[in-house]
Formats: sequence, structure tokens, C-alpha cells
Amino acid sequence: MKNLKFYLNVFFCVFLVAAAAVKADAKDSLEVYSPYTKVSVAPGSTVNYKIDIINHGNTTRNENIVISNVQRSWNSMLTASGLNIKKLAVLPGEKKTLDLKVEVPYQVKKGTYTIYAKAGDDSVLPLMITVASAGSNESELTCDQKNMEGTPKSNFSFKAVLKNKTANKQQYALMAAPPRGWSVAIKPNYQQATSTEVEANGTKNITYEIKPSATVKAGTYKIPVKAVSGTTSAELELEVVITGTYEMSFTTPSGLISARMTAGDEKEVELVVTNTGSTLLENVEVTASKPRNWEATFNPEKIEKLQPGKSVTVTATIKADKKAIPGDYVTKFTAKNPEVNEALSFRVMVKTPMIMGWLGILIIFVALGGVVFLFKKYGRR
Repeated sequence: MKNLKFYLNVFFCVFLVAAAAVKADAKDSLEVYSPYTKVSVAPGSTVNYKIDIINHGNTTRNENIVISNVQRSWNSMLTASGLNIKKLAVLPGEKKTLDLKVEVPYQVKKGTYTIYAKAGDDSVLPLMITVASAGSNESELTCDQKNMEGTPKSNFSFKAVLKNKTANKQQYALMAAPPRGWSVAIKPNYQQATSTEVEANGTKNITYEIKPSATVKAGTYKIPVKAVSGTTSAELELEVVITGTYEMSFTTPSGLISARMTAGDEKEVELVVTNTGSTLLENVEVTASKPRNWEATFNPEKIEKLQPGKSVTVTATIKADKKAIPGDYVTKFTAKNPEVNEALSFRVMVKTPMIMGWLGILIIFVALGGVVFLFKKYGRR
């Protein structure tokens, strides 16, 4: 009887030890892990963690996942595959990785803050964030694309973000200082305005639509923009690069593109070449496509350099064929260089020479005289 009692006591002790071991194993089987448990950041920063939930036990664990002790003005989000995670199941011997994002506000005191990542009842990982300096009374104006390139006819749209890093709501006056002749439309949240309101620690999208002057030359232009409130301000410099456009007009001073002349005569025609583009034109040649046996010369034959907005008068001398019969003839003038080509059709009306008219009258009179003579001589017969 005593032996039986002894064996029962031993069995009971072994059972208690085994139960305690199983319970301890259940408690310690789930682990929360992240390699960076203490980081130092500036106010307004975003801290991104990779959180591993590891199951060291022999059974599947399905536990609540909680991020606790986050400051009231801070934001945190725990996600996986784009989903917000509240509870997680992990198979034995496996791990699941979660993404934890913690946003530190701009207005924050200097110091170390601890948040806790907890899986189930007993697995906890403390994460410490040290704010290296206190938040300042600042605003910030940023733009991912501060430089754009185009022609004088282009419209440039810059998308900026105004950040209010202060602890108070701010009313900002929005200003821009473009070059003379340029225009800037300022659109907070896509509505044109000269001022906007931004909440504390908030942001607002601002679009700057810039249109260059019609006579702008090729080059790089700076456009400073500002957002100013009663206690803070922010500024940004936008840059527009205007590339050269090759454009040219080719006409006569009066716009008249016709003339009269007689066969074999010469006629001087003034032609005006104007650089209507935004960059220098070089080696512009003036040529003519003319009727057969006609001649055309130019003074000058080539324009070496023509600045934007400037004009040069070219004198064309046209000589008609001396055997040209009366009628309309078209001469096509062309002004061109490798970048641009302009043509002008010029109509010439060839009329009969005066001497031919007098000769015709003389022939008529001679013919009439001959008729009279013959009538007088032979009329009585």
C-alpha cells in the first residue's frame, strides 16, 4: 500500500512538471521580432518597421496583434499585402512579416518615445523612437519637378506641396514673381486663388500654371514663389528652360504680291524676311523659281544672321524674257536655311510694249492711206 502511494505521488509530480513545461512552451512559442528596436529621427519623419511574428511552438497560433502606447498626435498603421492587420495566424515553425508605419508629427518635444508591438498575451517587443530635436515653427514648400523645358508657346504646370509644420492653423498668402510679360496662375487644390488655409501639421497641394511671354527668347528663367502667413513662410524657385523655335515670315513691305512689266524689262521687288521665332537664324538664302528665259537676282543673296524679332529687306530684280507674250507669269521666291523654309508666290503681268502699240497704229494708218490712194487712182475707171 505504501508503494502504491509512493508511485502515485511520483506520477503526480511528473504530471505537474510536464504540464508546466507544456504551458511554458505555449507561452514562449510566439516571438515578435524587428532588427531595429531603437531609432533616432527628426520631427515630421515617418518610421517604417518590418515586424516578424515567429511561431517556435508545435501548434498553430492565431493571436491578436496590437500596437500600443502610441502618442495621441502620432499616427501608426500595421499592414500586410495592403490590408490593415488586427489578428494573425502562424503555422508551427513559420513566420509572418508585417509592415508597421509610424508617423512622427512636426510639432513634437525632444525625447525618447516607446511603443509596443504585442502578439497574443505574452509576446511583446518594445520599439523606441528618439526625437533628436523639438519641432520648429516652420513651413515648407516642395516640388518634385522644379525644372521644365519647352517652347515659347508651351504652358508649364508645376505641382507643389505646402506643409504647415506648426501646431496652429495657418492662412497663407500665395505669391509669384515671374519675368516681365509672363503670367502665373496659382491654384491651391486646383482652384485659382491668392491665399489658402492649411491645418496644423497639414499639407495642401498647389499648382502653378506658368505661361511665357510671346516674345521670350531662348534661355533659362527663374520664377520664385512664396507662401507667407503672419508667423511663418516658405519659398521655392521654379525653373523654365525655353528652347529656340525656328519661325520666319516672308512677304513684301506692303503685302502686295503682284506687279506689271513689259517683255524684256526689269523690275525691282522688295522682299522682307522676318525672324518670328525665338532663336537666331543663320545663313538664310533667297532663291527664285521663275518662268523659262527669265532672270532673277537678289541683294543680298544670303542673310548671314537674323536675330529674333528682326527683319531684313532683300531686293529682288526680275527681268522678263524679251519674247514673252502678254499674260500672267508666276515667280516663286523662297527664303530658307536648314531649320526653316518659307515661300512666296509673286505674280507678274506682262503687257505689250508701247512701241508695238504705236507700230500697230502706224500700220493701220498706212493701210488706210493705201486704200484712199487706190480709190483715187482707180475709182473713175
